[in-house]
Amino acid sequence: MFTTRLISGIILVLISLVTVSRGGLLLFAATVAISIIGVFEFYRVMNVQKNILGYAGYVMVLVYYGLLWFKDEQYTMLMSIAFLMILMTIYVFTFPKFKTNEIMSAFFGFFYVAVMLSYLYQVRMMADGRYLVWLIFLSSWGCDTCAYCVGTLLGKHKLAPVLSPKKSIEGAIGGAAGAALLGFIYAVIFGGYMTDVTNPLVACTFACAIAAVISQIGDLAASAIKRNHSVKDYGHLIPGHGGILDRFDSMLFTAPAIYFAVTFLS
Repeated sequence: MFTTRLISGIILVLISLVTVSRGGLLLFAATVAISIIGVFEFYRVMNVQKNILGYAGYVMVLVYYGLLWFKDEQYTMLMSIAFLMILMTIYVFTFPKFKTNEIMSAFFGFFYVAVMLSYLYQVRMMADGRYLVWLIFLSSWGCDTCAYCVGTLLGKHKLAPVLSPKKSIEGAIGGAAGAALLGFIYAVIFGGYMTDVTNPLVACTFACAIAAVISQIGDLAASAIKRNHSVKDYGHLIPGHGGILDRFDSMLFTAPAIYFAVTFLS
């Protein structure tokens, strides 16, 4: 199991390096594919993956990314509102076929997965995006690694004992501190290449720290959803890791966090 997980992890890192480094159409296509699969995994847990609500969600993901590709960001929020109106229309005219929680699950899955993950592509397309985009991975995967190491060595106080008994407060603090340190080191190395960020050392350090805290909330939120619906993994697409959402759950939070943190700090 460990060997399978390690090999899958290495392959994921290599794929990430290629797609994120290239950016443009390659990263856009990868983000769309991950979003569609992620939405399907979420809908499957909510049992709306093969009805009109699920199909409407898949279509809206494509429409949302279509607007994003043509740089119509001002219409993406309008599209989210329009999708909610469409779902409510379906709810009304098919009543009582669907329950309220199914309608909300369809909308939540679209926003939680597709909209939030789209900030991976949006950060890459920023002025210094080729450098800033890696802060998403540092604050997500870096935080996970640092939290695990610190928690294993020093963890005594449970962070969320019912939801995730193995996570500790010490590990959470270590994860945030470790991500901040990684952001600082990254800025020392690459900050000189950033032309649109006023103070790369401050921006990268604080952005990673903020995103790392949010990353851990995202990880726990994904676990809470799975526990509420009695599933171990969202899927089995990635050997040793589970589904797309099992591997990218924290990144759903760090991508928009880095986008807005860097925008504010710049």
